[in-house]
Amino acid sequence: MIVIPAIDIKGGKVVRLSQGEFSRQTTYSDSPLETARRWESFGVEMIHIVDLDGALEGRVRNLDIVSEIAKKVRPKIELGGGIRDEEAIKRAIDAGVAKVVIGTKALDWKFLKAAAKAFRGNIVAGIDARDGLVHTKGWVFKTEVTAVELAKRIGSAGIDAINYTDISKDGMLEGPNIDSLRELISATKLNIVAAGGVSSIEDIIKLKALEAEGLRGVIIGKALYEEKLDLAEAIKICSRKE
Repeated sequence: MIVIPAIDIKGGKVVRLSQGEFSRQTTYSDSPLETARRWESFGVEMIHIVDLDGALEGRVRNLDIVSEIAKKVRPKIELGGGIRDEEAIKRAIDAGVAKVVIGTKALDWKFLKAAAKAFRGNIVAGIDARDGLVHTKGWVFKTEVTAVELAKRIGSAGIDAINYTDISKDGMLEGPNIDSLRELISATKLNIVAAGGVSSIEDIIKLKALEAEGLRGVIIGKALYEEKLDLAEAIKICSRKE
């Protein structure tokens, strides 16, 4: 199980939102690259980057910044936000991105299947949900599709990796939604990475207990920026052999 630090970019700066609301934004750094280097110094395997401008506009807006990061740090880069067509996926991979997260377009089964075939091994599906229902386009629009239903569709399209975010927990430092994670893991048997709500080492320990059920990693954002937990300790816990 791996620990993946998150870098959310908006207007060229590192920010965090609370519950996905753009009106509740905190800026932590003017330099995404320096932030990436900071996480690199802990020996992380991957950094999760979200292009928030891209998520809102439906097209990647900060690929130049992401490309610079990919070139200058060792960890693999995972990018989400504004990935709505195969050309965007190709441009991201050409820029050095190892994993491309399809969020909003994960609801388009035909596109998802085509992307999985064309970019096998480079695609991760993102499921962002509140109260069990999937939200899209920067978490602004609520759908009537449940997270479990979408996860099953994703699996049938040939994608075995999902980043699952509980929006109600994201940026709130209230702990992850263990019950919804367990439901998703048991219903799909896919490789799930958890995001949203991680606030302490105790949360990391709880998530580590789900590794045997299929949890493959945890994305941590605000808790790192607010220094609520020690990244080195989190990595140590998650890398233990059970």
